[in-house]
Amino acid sequence: MIELIDKKKLPRHVAIIMDGNGRWAKERGRDRLFGHQHGVISVREMVEGCAEIGVEYLTLYAFSTENWNRPESEVQGLMELLISTIRKEAETLHKNGVRLYVIGDFASLPQVCIDELEEAMNITAGNTKLNLILALSYSSKWEITEAVKKIAQQVQNNTLAIDDIKEETIKQNLATANFPDPELMIRTSGEHRISNFLLYQLAYAELYFTHTHWPDFRKENLYEALLNYQNRERRFGKISEQLK
Repeated sequence: MIELIDKKKLPRHVAIIMDGNGRWAKERGRDRLFGHQHGVISVREMVEGCAEIGVEYLTLYAFSTENWNRPESEVQGLMELLISTIRKEAETLHKNGVRLYVIGDFASLPQVCIDELEEAMNITAGNTKLNLILALSYSSKWEITEAVKKIAQQVQNNTLAIDDIKEETIKQNLATANFPDPELMIRTSGEHRISNFLLYQLAYAELYFTHTHWPDFRKENLYEALLNYQNRERRFGKISEQLK
């Protein structure tokens, strides 16, 4: 399938809501953490797949602010899994030219988790092949609220006039200020929701939904999503004739 993809028409930025770990595990009579553990394999596949084909940015919705409300045992298991995975994968990311970023309420994460993430980001800071962005303790409502606070503070400090607040001002104060907006958003496991993920940034993204649970999502599934994207007409408010 990869041979059918036009590498000149790739989205620069792909964002993924990694859904279905719990359902996948339940279908196998196992606990939810078993599904999360197998989901790590899919993360590795997506990082490799995007790097190989030429996607520049990959954002993965790994843990939302709402996920803190899950059972304590699951949250604890997810944090431990995150720590062990980052510890194992940091050198591999570096060798493969992947740069790691994190967006979200960083301070709400356990300190040991913060330490591992900061070390991995430092190790990969010079890499340019693929930018991997993990959304951790993240939600768009949190992000937009923080952006409003930053802009209000600038106005209060007389460094920004109210009339000078533009779309670009908002973009510059979001957690994703240094990244282009995603052109393609993929959600696995059959749900048709954005779930508080990159609400501002996905304004003109193509949305792709698949029934495949995240632990079963592989490079071939990614290629299928990319082909679907390339067969769409992106008009940005214009009509087809204007594009021609």
